[in-house]
Amino acid sequence: MTFNNRTALVTGAGRGIGKAIAETLAKQGVTVICVSKSAESCGAVATAITAAGGKAKALAVDVADGAAIAKAAEQLLAEFPIIDILVNNAGITRDGLLFRMSEDDWESVLRTNLTSCFHWTKHIARPMTRARWGRIVNIASVSGIMGNAGQANYSAAKAGMIGLTKTLAREFASRSVTANAVAPGFIKTDMTTEFVNDAEVSAKILDTVPLKRFGEAADIANMTAYLCSEEAGYITGQVFTVDGGMTM
Repeated sequence: MTFNNRTALVTGAGRGIGKAIAETLAKQGVTVICVSKSAESCGAVATAITAAGGKAKALAVDVADGAAIAKAAEQLLAEFPIIDILVNNAGITRDGLLFRMSEDDWESVLRTNLTSCFHWTKHIARPMTRARWGRIVNIASVSGIMGNAGQANYSAAKAGMIGLTKTLAREFASRSVTANAVAPGFIKTDMTTEFVNDAEVSAKILDTVPLKRFGEAADIANMTAYLCSEEAGYITGQVFTVDGGMTM
């Protein structure tokens, strides 16, 4: 993959899929801004990247706070004239059946998983359009395609990310800025530890996965990195499921 001195911002980079994406881009020579709510977690990832010979900066931001994103973006664009790559990965779950789901559980997931994408893109993408080069990758989920019982909030947010991605692709195409989504299936991360480690639950899940195994964070990171590369310049508005064949 080819990257020409690019700078990327990855949200939710303190652990799991976001961490893997940040590390993978850094190995390709990309300067990575690692964003997470926890200064400790994103700081650890940025430090590890730097220690390995890469270039990284850590920034603690609550992505559920639009004003905080606006302030962070202003500071970053004063330091980096252009952020070429934006990966919206930050996400939380607040699972529960609809009748038991509180309004706060609904709103917090929508703010963190979906509305954050709106704010980051609005504040970061304009310099991309001026430079006539940019990559936006939104990390959605197969839940946003299929739906999932007990995840009305999460599924709605991820479906919204897909709709946002397709709209951004149309709005930014004339400026050679691409927008794509990656929809992971069941990936082994901190968020999925509980059911991955439950033999009965994991067996039921794997019955729905033709490849009969859980995915790794690297599987998502590799697809994301490709979509951020020079080689992916003619791909936009697409949703790539990385799910072991679950949704084929």
